[in-house]
Amino acid sequence: MRSRGPTLSHVIPSQGEDSVTAVTSLGDDVFVMRQNNQRVEVYDAVSCTLQRHITVHGLGRTRDPDFIYLYNSIGLAACVHYKCLYMSDIDNSCIHRAKLTVSSAVKKWSVADRPAGLSVNRAHNVVLVVACCGANKLQEYTTHGSLVREICLQAGMTEPWHAVQLSSGDYVVSQDTSPGVVIVVGVDKHVKHRFRQSKTSGVGRMKYPRGLAVTKNDDILVADCYNNRILSMNSSLSSVQELTLPVDDGIDSPWGLCLDESRGRLYVTEYGRNRGNHRVLFFDNVKL
Repeated sequence: MRSRGPTLSHVIPSQGEDSVTAVTSLGDDVFVMRQNNQRVEVYDAVSCTLQRHITVHGLGRTRDPDFIYLYNSIGLAACVHYKCLYMSDIDNSCIHRAKLTVSSAVKKWSVADRPAGLSVNRAHNVVLVVACCGANKLQEYTTHGSLVREICLQAGMTEPWHAVQLSSGDYVVSQDTSPGVVIVVGVDKHVKHRFRQSKTSGVGRMKYPRGLAVTKNDDILVADCYNNRILSMNSSLSSVQELTLPVDDGIDSPWGLCLDESRGRLYVTEYGRNRGNHRVLFFDNVKL
Protein backbone atom coordinates (compact mmCIF):
# COMPACT_ATOMS: atom_id res chain seq x y z
CA MET A 1 0.00 0.00 0.00
CA ARG A 2 1.25 3.44 -0.87
CA SER A 3 2.17 5.48 2.21
CA ARG A 4 0.13 8.56 2.89
CA GLY A 5 1.97 11.81 2.31
CA PRO A 6 1.76 15.14 4.13
CA THR A 7 -1.66 16.74 4.49
CA LEU A 8 -2.65 20.34 5.18
CA SER A 9 -4.70 19.84 8.34
CA HIS A 10 -5.32 23.42 9.46
CA VAL A 11 -4.67 27.04 8.53
CA ILE A 12 -4.51 30.01 10.89
CA PRO A 13 -5.65 32.78 8.53
CA SER A 14 -4.23 36.24 7.95
CA GLN A 15 -5.12 38.97 10.41
CA GLY A 16 -4.66 42.30 8.68
CA GLU A 17 -1.37 43.23 7.06
CA ASP A 18 0.99 42.04 9.80
CA SER A 19 3.17 39.11 8.77
CA VAL A 20 3.49 36.03 10.95
CA THR A 21 7.14 36.07 11.94
CA ALA A 22 7.56 32.99 14.14
CA VAL A 23 5.92 29.82 15.42
CA THR A 24 6.91 27.24 18.01
CA SER A 25 5.18 24.54 20.02
CA LEU A 26 5.37 22.93 23.44
CA GLY A 27 3.14 20.06 24.46
CA ASP A 28 -0.41 20.87 23.36
CA ASP A 29 0.31 24.58 22.85
CA VAL A 30 1.27 26.30 19.60
CA PHE A 31 2.71 29.81 19.94
CA VAL A 32 2.44 32.36 17.12
CA MET A 33 4.10 35.79 16.90
CA ARG A 34 2.95 38.47 14.45
CA GLN A 35 4.75 41.57 13.26
CA ASN A 36 4.13 44.79 15.25
CA ASN A 37 2.39 42.95 18.09
CA GLN A 38 3.23 42.63 21.78
CA ARG A 39 1.01 39.60 22.24
CA VAL A 40 1.83 35.98 21.48
CA GLU A 41 -1.15 33.94 20.31
CA VAL A 42 -1.50 30.52 21.94
CA TYR A 43 -3.42 27.83 20.05
CA ASP A 44 -4.45 24.34 21.07
CA ALA A 45 -2.50 21.82 18.99
CA VAL A 46 -5.40 19.33 18.99
CA SER A 47 -8.38 21.57 18.23
CA CYS A 48 -6.28 24.29 16.50
CA THR A 49 -8.35 26.95 18.25
CA LEU A 50 -7.08 30.15 19.88
CA GLN A 51 -6.87 29.66 23.66
CA ARG A 52 -5.27 32.80 25.05
CA HIS A 53 -2.63 35.50 24.58
CA ILE A 54 0.67 36.13 26.36
CA THR A 55 1.34 39.86 26.61
CA VAL A 56 4.99 40.96 26.54
CA HIS A 57 5.16 44.61 27.54
CA GLY A 58 8.02 46.52 25.92
CA LEU A 59 8.46 44.10 23.03
CA GLY A 60 9.55 46.27 20.13
CA ARG A 61 8.25 49.53 21.62
CA THR A 62 11.38 51.49 20.68
CA ARG A 63 11.12 52.25 16.97
CA ASP A 64 13.87 53.54 14.71
CA PRO A 65 12.25 55.73 12.00
CA ASP A 66 15.13 54.90 9.65
CA PHE A 67 14.64 51.15 10.07
CA ILE A 68 12.15 50.08 7.40
CA TYR A 69 11.46 46.51 8.45
CA LEU A 70 9.95 46.74 11.91
CA TYR A 71 9.39 43.13 12.83
CA ASN A 72 9.45 43.44 16.63
CA SER A 73 10.19 39.78 17.19
CA ILE A 74 11.40 37.38 14.52
CA GLY A 75 12.51 34.60 16.84
CA LEU A 76 10.40 32.38 19.08
CA ALA A 77 11.48 29.27 20.98
CA ALA A 78 10.04 27.18 23.80
CA CYS A 79 11.90 25.16 26.45
CA VAL A 80 10.24 22.00 27.74
CA HIS A 81 12.49 21.80 30.81
CA TYR A 82 12.06 25.31 32.17
CA LYS A 83 8.55 25.78 30.71
CA CYS A 84 9.63 29.07 29.17
CA LEU A 85 8.94 30.95 25.96
CA TYR A 86 11.74 33.10 24.50
CA MET A 87 11.30 36.01 22.07
CA SER A 88 14.02 37.94 20.26
CA ASP A 89 13.41 41.71 20.21
CA ILE A 90 15.06 43.06 17.07
CA ASP A 91 14.15 46.70 17.85
CA ASN A 92 15.67 46.75 21.32
CA SER A 93 18.38 44.07 20.92
CA CYS A 94 17.22 41.93 23.81
CA ILE A 95 15.61 38.61 24.64
CA HIS A 96 12.30 38.33 26.50
CA ARG A 97 11.54 35.21 28.53
CA ALA A 98 7.99 34.40 29.59
CA LYS A 99 7.36 31.67 32.14
CA LEU A 100 4.57 29.42 30.91
CA THR A 101 2.89 29.28 34.30
CA VAL A 102 -0.12 30.98 35.84
CA SER A 103 1.95 34.05 36.63
CA SER A 104 3.49 34.30 33.11
CA ALA A 105 6.34 36.35 34.60
CA VAL A 106 8.47 38.06 31.95
CA LYS A 107 12.19 38.77 32.17
CA LYS A 108 14.52 40.29 29.57
CA TRP A 109 18.25 40.73 28.98
CA SER A 110 20.39 42.51 26.39
CA VAL A 111 22.13 40.65 23.57
CA ALA A 112 24.19 41.56 20.50
CA ASP A 113 22.79 43.89 17.86
CA ARG A 114 19.50 42.93 16.17
CA PRO A 115 18.80 39.38 17.37
CA ALA A 116 16.98 37.20 14.86
CA GLY A 117 16.07 33.49 15.07
CA LEU A 118 16.10 31.61 18.36
CA SER A 119 16.36 27.95 19.29
CA VAL A 120 16.83 25.92 22.44
CA ASN A 121 19.64 23.40 22.06
CA ARG A 122 19.44 19.68 22.73
CA ALA A 123 20.57 20.21 26.32
CA HIS A 124 17.40 22.25 26.67
CA ASN A 125 17.80 22.64 30.38
CA VAL A 126 20.85 24.86 29.93
CA VAL A 127 21.29 26.97 26.81
CA LEU A 128 19.45 29.43 24.59
CA VAL A 129 20.86 29.86 21.07
CA VAL A 130 20.73 33.31 19.46
CA ALA A 131 21.62 34.28 15.88
CA CYS A 132 22.31 38.02 15.82
CA CYS A 133 21.95 39.72 12.41
CA GLY A 134 23.98 42.88 12.76
CA ALA A 135 26.87 41.36 14.71
CA ASN A 136 27.29 38.21 12.56
CA LYS A 137 27.72 35.92 15.53
CA LEU A 138 25.97 33.27 17.54
CA GLN A 139 25.41 33.71 21.26
CA GLU A 140 24.31 31.11 23.76
CA TYR A 141 22.66 32.05 27.04
CA THR A 142 21.31 30.20 30.01
CA THR A 143 17.65 30.59 30.85
CA HIS A 144 18.70 33.24 33.39
CA GLY A 145 20.45 35.37 30.76
CA SER A 146 24.07 34.46 31.47
CA LEU A 147 26.30 34.28 28.39
CA VAL A 148 27.72 30.78 27.92
CA ARG A 149 29.44 30.99 24.55
CA GLU A 150 29.88 33.33 21.62
CA ILE A 151 30.80 32.20 18.12
CA CYS A 152 31.92 34.92 15.71
CA LEU A 153 31.19 33.75 12.19
CA GLN A 154 34.01 33.77 9.67
CA ALA A 155 34.37 36.41 6.98
CA GLY A 156 31.91 35.91 4.13
CA MET A 157 29.06 34.76 6.37
CA THR A 158 26.80 37.79 6.64
CA GLU A 159 23.22 38.33 7.78
CA PRO A 160 22.83 35.09 9.77
CA TRP A 161 19.15 34.53 10.43
CA HIS A 162 18.61 31.31 12.37
CA ALA A 163 20.84 28.78 14.12
CA VAL A 164 19.98 25.33 15.44
CA GLN A 165 22.34 22.95 17.21
CA LEU A 166 22.84 19.46 15.79
CA SER A 167 23.41 16.36 17.92
CA SER A 168 27.14 16.63 17.09
CA GLY A 169 27.30 19.97 18.90
CA ASP A 170 27.79 21.85 15.63
CA TYR A 171 25.32 24.49 14.47
CA VAL A 172 23.42 24.77 11.21
CA VAL A 173 23.00 28.44 10.26
CA SER A 174 20.94 30.10 7.52
CA GLN A 175 22.11 33.27 5.79
CA ASP A 176 19.35 35.68 4.76
CA THR A 177 20.82 36.66 1.39
CA SER A 178 20.29 35.93 -2.29
CA PRO A 179 21.84 33.68 -3.37
CA GLY A 180 21.28 32.11 0.02
CA VAL A 181 23.71 30.05 2.05
CA VAL A 182 23.34 27.39 4.73
CA ILE A 183 26.40 26.34 6.70
CA VAL A 184 27.33 23.95 9.48
CA VAL A 185 29.79 25.58 11.87
CA GLY A 186 31.61 24.09 14.85
CA VAL A 187 32.08 25.67 18.26
CA ASP A 188 35.67 26.25 17.11
CA LYS A 189 34.18 28.78 14.62
CA HIS A 190 35.29 26.77 11.57
CA VAL A 191 32.81 26.10 8.79
CA LYS A 192 32.52 22.34 8.25
CA HIS A 193 29.93 22.28 5.48
CA ARG A 194 28.42 24.86 3.16
CA PHE A 195 25.50 24.75 0.73
CA ARG A 196 24.78 27.40 -1.90
CA GLN A 197 23.08 25.56 -4.72
CA SER A 198 22.82 22.06 -6.12
CA LYS A 199 23.55 21.32 -9.76
CA THR A 200 22.71 17.63 -9.42
CA SER A 201 19.36 17.79 -7.62
CA GLY A 202 17.92 20.64 -9.66
CA VAL A 203 16.88 22.75 -6.66
CA GLY A 204 19.04 25.64 -7.87
CA ARG A 205 19.88 28.66 -5.74
CA MET A 206 18.21 29.58 -2.49
CA LYS A 207 16.77 33.07 -2.11
CA TYR A 208 16.77 34.44 1.44
CA PRO A 209 16.64 31.20 3.45
CA ARG A 210 15.29 31.94 6.93
CA GLY A 211 13.74 29.53 9.40
CA LEU A 212 15.32 26.16 10.16
CA ALA A 213 14.10 22.97 11.80
CA VAL A 214 16.15 19.88 12.67
CA THR A 215 14.90 16.32 13.16
CA LYS A 216 16.12 13.91 15.83
CA ASN A 217 18.27 12.32 13.09
CA ASP A 218 19.82 15.70 12.18
CA ASP A 219 17.98 16.12 8.89
CA ILE A 220 17.52 19.83 8.25
CA LEU A 221 14.51 21.75 6.93
CA VAL A 222 15.05 25.20 5.43
CA ALA A 223 12.43 27.86 4.67
CA ASP A 224 13.63 29.07 1.26
CA CYS A 225 11.60 32.25 1.57
CA TYR A 226 11.72 33.94 -1.83
CA ASN A 227 11.54 30.61 -3.69
CA ASN A 228 8.27 29.77 -1.88
CA ARG A 229 9.41 26.30 -0.81
CA ILE A 230 10.79 24.15 1.99
CA LEU A 231 14.05 22.31 1.39
CA SER A 232 15.23 19.16 3.13
CA MET A 233 18.98 18.58 3.60
CA ASN A 234 21.14 16.05 5.37
CA SER A 235 23.52 17.18 8.12
CA SER A 236 26.53 17.31 5.77
CA LEU A 237 24.51 19.46 3.31
CA SER A 238 25.51 17.06 0.53
CA SER A 239 21.96 15.95 -0.28
CA VAL A 240 19.07 18.39 -0.81
CA GLN A 241 15.56 18.13 -2.15
CA GLU A 242 12.34 20.09 -2.11
CA LEU A 243 9.75 18.94 0.41
CA THR A 244 6.42 18.33 -1.30
CA LEU A 245 3.64 19.98 0.71
CA PRO A 246 0.00 20.14 -0.44
CA VAL A 247 -1.17 23.78 -0.63
CA ASP A 248 -3.63 24.68 -3.41
CA ASP A 249 -2.25 28.19 -3.92
CA GLY A 250 1.30 27.30 -2.87
CA ILE A 251 3.26 28.51 0.15
CA ASP A 252 3.59 32.29 0.13
CA SER A 253 7.16 33.12 1.18
CA PRO A 254 7.77 30.68 4.09
CA TRP A 255 9.50 32.34 7.01
CA GLY A 256 9.34 30.39 10.27
CA LEU A 257 9.37 26.63 10.79
CA CYS A 258 8.57 24.40 13.74
CA LEU A 259 8.72 20.61 13.57
CA ASP A 260 6.79 18.55 16.11
CA GLU A 261 8.03 15.02 15.40
CA SER A 262 5.86 13.51 18.13
CA ARG A 263 2.82 14.50 16.06
CA GLY A 264 4.46 14.20 12.66
CA ARG A 265 3.54 17.83 12.16
CA LEU A 266 5.29 20.77 10.54
CA TYR A 267 4.22 24.37 11.22
CA VAL A 268 5.06 26.95 8.54
CA THR A 269 4.56 30.72 8.78
CA GLU A 270 4.15 32.88 5.68
CA TYR A 271 5.72 36.28 5.07
CA GLY A 272 3.15 37.00 2.36
CA ARG A 273 5.46 38.64 -0.15
CA ASN A 274 3.57 37.46 -3.25
CA ARG A 275 -0.13 37.21 -2.45
CA GLY A 276 -0.30 38.89 0.92
CA ASN A 277 -0.87 35.64 2.81
CA HIS A 278 0.09 35.93 6.47
CA ARG A 279 -0.95 32.47 7.58
CA VAL A 280 0.29 29.61 9.73
CA LEU A 281 0.03 26.27 7.93
CA PHE A 282 -0.28 22.97 9.82
CA PHE A 283 1.03 19.96 7.86
CA ASP A 284 0.39 16.53 9.35
CA ASN A 285 1.86 13.14 8.44
CA VAL A 286 5.25 14.71 7.73
CA LYS A 287 7.88 11.97 7.77
CA LEU A 288 11.54 12.72 7.17
